[in-house]
Amino acid sequence: MTPLSLITLFHLNFAFSSIEIERRPLVLEQCYWPLLKLAGDLQLPLGIELTGYTLEAAAKLDPCWVDELRQLITEGKCELIGSGYAQIIGPIVPAEVNAANLYWGNQIYEDILGVRPQLALINEQAYSASLVTHYLQAGYQGIIMEWNNPARYHQEWDYHWRYYPQYACSQTGDKIPVIWNNSTAFQKFQQYVYADLDRDEYVEQFLARHQNQSDRVLMLYGNDAEIFNFRPGRYLGEAKIKEDEWQKIYDLMRGLQEDDRFQFVPLSSTLDYLESDWGGNALSLESPEDPIPVKKQRKYNVTRWAVTGTDLEINSQCWAIYNHLKQNLRLEEWEWRELCYLWSSDFRTHITPKRFTEYQERINKFSTQLQVATTIENLTIANSRATIPPGVEVKKKGKFLILNGANVKLRLNCDRGLAIDRLWFKHISPDWLCGSLSHGYYDDIDWLADYFSGHLVFQPPGRNSIEDTYPIVPQLYYDRDRQIVWANSQINTPLGPLVKQVGLAINSPQIHIEYQLHWPANLVGYLRLGYVMVNPEAFEAESLYFATHNGGEQLEHFSLESKAFDHHSPVSSTVSSRCGLGMTEGIVILGDRHQQLQISIDKSQCALLGMVTCQPVASSYFLRLAFSARELDETAKPNLFEMVEPGQTISVYRLSITARSTSAPLS
Repeated sequence: MTPLSLITLFHLNFAFSSIEIERRPLVLEQCYWPLLKLAGDLQLPLGIELTGYTLEAAAKLDPCWVDELRQLITEGKCELIGSGYAQIIGPIVPAEVNAANLYWGNQIYEDILGVRPQLALINEQAYSASLVTHYLQAGYQGIIMEWNNPARYHQEWDYHWRYYPQYACSQTGDKIPVIWNNSTAFQKFQQYVYADLDRDEYVEQFLARHQNQSDRVLMLYGNDAEIFNFRPGRYLGEAKIKEDEWQKIYDLMRGLQEDDRFQFVPLSSTLDYLESDWGGNALSLESPEDPIPVKKQRKYNVTRWAVTGTDLEINSQCWAIYNHLKQNLRLEEWEWRELCYLWSSDFRTHITPKRFTEYQERINKFSTQLQVATTIENLTIANSRATIPPGVEVKKKGKFLILNGANVKLRLNCDRGLAIDRLWFKHISPDWLCGSLSHGYYDDIDWLADYFSGHLVFQPPGRNSIEDTYPIVPQLYYDRDRQIVWANSQINTPLGPLVKQVGLAINSPQIHIEYQLHWPANLVGYLRLGYVMVNPEAFEAESLYFATHNGGEQLEHFSLESKAFDHHSPVSSTVSSRCGLGMTEGIVILGDRHQQLQISIDKSQCALLGMVTCQPVASSYFLRLAFSARELDETAKPNLFEMVEPGQTISVYRLSITARSTSAPLS
C-alpha cells in the first residue's frame, strides 16, 4: 500500500462572530501560539490561513507571534494560505468588492509577512463559478474548496477524484487548480480531539480506510483553530474541554508521522498530482440545484449570510455604500478595505450583542462620512380617481383588472390581492409568459394547488402563514414622474398593514411590483415575495435555463432540462431553506432559446435573495422564481417564537419584470 499523503489547514479568524474583542489575547495564547509550536516542533508543513484583518490585529496585539509565523514560513515549516482582507461571502457581493478584498488581502500579507500566498481558501467554502476569475486575477495559483457538497449534484464525478487536485472552471473559459477540503474528515478530526472518538475509531476505522495502492491526498483538517483549548461560545451544547487539546493534536500528528501508512506533505506540493491519471479534470463545481455550494451539512447554506436575522438590512446598507464607492473611488483607496470589513461573514451569524452594536455604530458612521443616503420613499395609496394617459386601456372584467398598454398587457386578480394572473409582452410572444396556474392545471395530486405570481408569503414557525392573496378593491393612479400606471391597495394583516401596488410602464415593456409592510422588525420565519410563475406552455422545456450573477462580472447560466429541485424547501424545522442566488447585478433571467424574462431588483434598496423551483410534472414542468427577504436558521435573532406587537417598522420591497427575445440579449 502507498502511504496516504496528509495535508492540513488551520483557519485563523479574529473576527470570529461569537468571540468578544477583549478575548483575543486569550485566543492567541491558547490557540494561535500552540499552532505555531506544532509546526515548529514537528516541522509539519501546515497550512495556516488568515485574513488580512486577522493578521493586522495579531500584529498589533502580539508582534512576537507574527515574527514567529514569518520565520516558520521562511523556513518552510508552514505555508501561508490567503483568503482576502476579510472573510466575505464572495457569491453575494459585487465583483468589485471581491476584487478589492483580494487586493487588500495581498497588500497586508506582503506588508506584514513579506510574502504573497499562492493558494487561497474559499471563504466559508461558499463557491460560485465567477470566483475563479477573481482568484486568477489576484495572482493565486490554486484554491481550496470542499469536495462534499459540489459532488452531491455531480454524480458523474469519479469517486477517486476527491483525492487529487482538479481544475475548477468558470463559465467563461477560465480555470484554476482546486485542492479538496473534506467536511467529513475535518469533523472526524474534531470528534477525535473532543474525545468523541477513540484513537482506533479515528485512525484505523476512518483514516486508514482512505489508503490505497495509488498515491492519494486527504485533507486531515481544514477548519477553525479557535475551537481547540478554547470555546467560542456559539452554542449552549459546545463540547467541554476535557484535556489539553493542542497536546492531543500534537501527539496525534507525531504518531501519524511515525506511522508508515501516512506522510505529511505541503498543500502546494499536491498540485503536482494535476498530471496524474486521476487529477487535472476540468470541473464545474456549481449546479442548478446548488449554484452556490457551501461547506458541511445543509443547514450551512448561503441564506445564513444573506437573509437571516438582520442580514437583509446590513447587506442593503453595504450595497448602498458600494454604489457610492463605485462612482467615486478607485479600489486602491482605503474605503474599499473598510467596506470589505463591513461585509465580513461573521457579522451575519452568531455575532454577540456587544459586537453587533459596535458594528452598527461603525457602518452608520461610515455611511454618514460618505454621505450615503439610506432613506426609502414610502408607497402611498391613491385617494382620488386616476387620470389614465392615452394609450393605456383599463378594464374591469369580473375579478380581473386589465391594464393594456402599447407594449404590455397585464391582468390582475382582485380576488387574490392583485396577484398577476397573466402577463403578455406583445413584442415577444402572443402567449402570456408568466402569471398564475389554477387549481387542477397539473394532473398530479402532488401539484394540485393554485400557483400565483406577484404575491407575498410570511411563514412563522408553527403558525398559520400570512399572505396578501385576499380580495381587494384596487385604486388606480398615474405616476407622471415615473411614467407608470399603478393599481394598488392596502391589506390589513395580523402583523399590520400591507400596501401593495402593481404598475404598467408607459414607455417600456416592463411592469413593476412594490410592497410596503408596516410590520414588526426581526420577525422569525421566512418572508418571500415577488413570485414569478412561468407559463410552461410558452417556454421550451428542452432549452429552459436561468441565469444570474454570483459575485462576478459575467452571467452564470444554468440549464434546467429534466432538473428537479427547490431552493427554498426547508432543511429542517429550524432551517427554512437550502440555497439561493446571489443576484449581484440585481437580475435573474428565466428563459429558453427563443425568449427571456428578466426580473430586476435594486440591491441597495433591498438586498433580496433569489430562489428557483424547477420540477418536471408529467409531460409538462413547473418553474417558479421567488425572492426571499427573510429566512430562518439558528443564527436568526432574536429567537422569539411569539408574535410581537404589529406595525412597528416600515419595510419596502421593489422589483420589475421585462422580456426580450434571444436576438436582443439581456444585459
